[in-house]
Amino acid sequence: MKRKTWMYLGFFVLLFVGFYAFLNATIDSSKSLLPVLNNVRPFSFERQDGKHITEHDIAGKVYAAEFFYSTCEGICPKMNRNMKQVFETFKGEDDFLILSHTVDPETDSVGRLKVYADSLGADIKSWWFLTGTKENLYRTARESYILDDPNNNAGNVEEQFLHTQFFALVDKSGRVRGIYDGLKKDEIGKMINDIKELLKEKDPKPV
Repeated sequence: MKRKTWMYLGFFVLLFVGFYAFLNATIDSSKSLLPVLNNVRPFSFERQDGKHITEHDIAGKVYAAEFFYSTCEGICPKMNRNMKQVFETFKGEDDFLILSHTVDPETDSVGRLKVYADSLGADIKSWWFLTGTKENLYRTARESYILDDPNNNAGNVEEQFLHTQFFALVDKSGRVRGIYDGLKKDEIGKMINDIKELLKEKDPKPV
């Protein structure tokens, strides 16, 4: 009886080992399970140091994108305090960036963004503050990062004001992989964990 028990036990051990080996062979652990939500379109903006920035400057990097304005006294200060937590977590990581876009380019000149960035202790190596035309900024927020309804582009952009508390997370291939509430600590924690996952992804392929 004892011999039969050991035979059954051995059989199930072999079955488990075989199943585990099969999973390792078929599942690529270097690929995150985060869904692909959208693809980031080409863009052209100015950074807080006056440098012209396009999508080519961030190719191969994971990054978080947000939209704010420097004179905001409502949600923006809390958003950027939370974003600073993300910055502090990854500021030594060469493959990670934060892109903070103004939604008020008439006020937020390159010089003003530089002052604002300095007030947050933002290192330009990993935290960029961007300005450009209102049309391009709003189109990027809506059509690339899906942080606002793209249908809003149908109206006169000069009569609009975009104000969103959400952050977008983009992978090394320029694909949006997550949207997070920038006012909620648990969402920030989830975004930090998802950034770590995307940084581990190898050879991501665009869809």
